[in-house]
Amino acid sequence: MKEALKDHNFAEYFKYYIDLVEDNNLIDAIEKNTTEFQVFFDLLIEDQANYRYAADKWSIKELLVHLIDTERVFCYRALSFARFDKTDLLGFDHDQFVANSDADNRTLCDISKEFFAVRNATLHLFKNLTPKMLQQEGSANGNNITTSAVGYLIVGHAKHHINIIEERYLNE
Repeated sequence: MKEALKDHNFAEYFKYYIDLVEDNNLIDAIEKNTTEFQVFFDLLIEDQANYRYAADKWSIKELLVHLIDTERVFCYRALSFARFDKTDLLGFDHDQFVANSDADNRTLCDISKEFFAVRNATLHLFKNLTPKMLQQEGSANGNNITTSAVGYLIVGHAKHHINIIEERYLNE
């Protein structure tokens, strides 16, 4: 458990992703993960980005757009919680998002630019939240989580998918 989250309530489901984050400082974790993605995007070539390791699996481009979409959804949740909104936020169907993303018809360069634009907005959001805002708890899809834990979830979710890309897509 992250020291920064020891007094935070969140669903057990999120623990796997949060535990992938090595840094205890959220801003450091976001910045380090951003650097990891800069290296990743620099190494990836266009031909690789359309690869699927199985017919029913997402391409690398689809997976990257999934990360962008998910980060946007999670940031909305963090913002809602930070602003003390007690509405139980709806879940989203990530498979439906990917199926309708048209990611494979985009360039890797375009996806990269969008990823870093979204990530930059994420960093600015979390840099400007007060400790009280970071401790606010909310509910999304019936699962309780704090604003701060959402930040760690964003990083852990991204790390999870980079690990999958490295293990299942690039090591074939």
